[in-house]
Amino acid sequence: MSEYNRVLLKLSGEALAGEKSAGFDEDVVVDIARQVKQLVSENLSVAIVIGGGNFWRGRTSNKIDRTKADTIGMLATVMNCIYVSEIFRTEGMETSVFTPFECGSFTRLFSKDSVNQCFAKNAVVFFAGGTGHPYFSTDTAMALRAVEIEADCILAAKSIDGVYDSDPDKNPDAVKIEEMKMQDIIDNKLGVIDTAAAVLCVENKMPMLIFGLNGKNSIINAASGKFSGTKISV
Repeated sequence: MSEYNRVLLKLSGEALAGEKSAGFDEDVVVDIARQVKQLVSENLSVAIVIGGGNFWRGRTSNKIDRTKADTIGMLATVMNCIYVSEIFRTEGMETSVFTPFECGSFTRLFSKDSVNQCFAKNAVVFFAGGTGHPYFSTDTAMALRAVEIEADCILAAKSIDGVYDSDPDKNPDAVKIEEMKMQDIIDNKLGVIDTAAAVLCVENKMPMLIFGLNGKNSIINAASGKFSGTKISV
């Protein structure tokens, strides 16, 4: 049973690709849908922000303008959210994709009232397109939307199962940090999430759980307090 009433789930684009370097691993997405469906059946309201790293990252090319690169990244998140939301639909859930800018009939323009109407119908909402502005990452969009919809917690599912005292890919003796303060991320420039996102979380007392997506029932466990990642308190 979930510890929360409303959560924002952050999925990295790379996590959606699974063992592939780009695109989607459909089995991974179907498993995410299965877990979220169980949480929704327990009356947990779930909003989702997805990164675009499986298609594009701002540093992919240094030959184009930064604002244009960020625009491409925002559109990558729109593609991701439309795809994942459709997988959710095939698994029997109602979904809506919101963007901060007009996107034809593909998405809905974000408003808190519209999101709350979706939650009242037990629908899963997706926040695509970042903040709608360059120079802000999906981390910032994640924190902003979590605060706006008054989520109880951010669940950040990553390809790595928490925060370590050094890079575990380079240091086999790296130690996982079980709990830390959001202010420590800011003060020590740890890069766990963007500084702008961390500041938003501190100012609005928004806690976060960071965990590995690949663990069995990792999303369900995070929502029920049984996860083995890193708890970031405020």
